[in-house]
Amino acid sequence: MSVVKELLRAEADGTISFGDYTLSQKAKLPDFEHKGDIYYVKTYGESTRLEKNGMFVYESVPGTSVTEFSAREDCVTFQVEGSQDAQITLELAEETEYMIYVDEKATGKMTTNRSGKLSFSVELGGAPVSIRIQK
Repeated sequence: MSVVKELLRAEADGTISFGDYTLSQKAKLPDFEHKGDIYYVKTYGESTRLEKNGMFVYESVPGTSVTEFSAREDCVTFQVEGSQDAQITLELAEETEYMIYVDEKATGKMTTNRSGKLSFSVELGGAPVSIRIQK
């Protein structure tokens, strides 16, 4: 398992990685600057949360480690891992339909609510799982 010991880091390819689900107590990293944006992460075994410029981006229950996280207008991609299955919530466009892919297999379409939140479950516990949310 490859947890992000720094809590939040910028990758050479322009993506970010965050989260350490192995922690027994909450750890926070505020004011992390990346590409002109300010990120905040809070992570531990029970949850992982990411904010960008004070706005919600990602949350998992229980906690996870996320690598290669990239969010564009039409697509969000990342690798996620954890010690057990997780419920993941993302902030996307309001009332918009998205296709969810887990390890490149389509798992179905979902529509965000009025606040733009999209929640789905993913089976974890082994190798990292690839997630793609496509508009």
